[in-house]
Amino acid sequence: MEKKQTAVEWLVEQLIPNAMRMFDATTCNAIEQAKQMEKEQIMDAWDVGLCTRSMHDICSEYYYNDTFKGGRG
Repeated sequence: MEKKQTAVEWLVEQLIPNAMRMFDATTCNAIEQAKQMEKEQIMDAWDVGLCTRSMHDICSEYYYNDTFKGGRG
């Protein structure tokens, strides 16, 4: 499966040219926190969707990793 980008990953890529990817610790922490928050939102949305389906054997962590990290589990 092809790896997709989250909105936060896309935004960082658009705002900061490749040559200027040096961040201070505060900026790095803010970016990582935004990525974690987005991950949790995606996983929560997946879990809510499962409540209406009989696919409870598929967990949100698996879905997130498979969709956005290009790998399983």
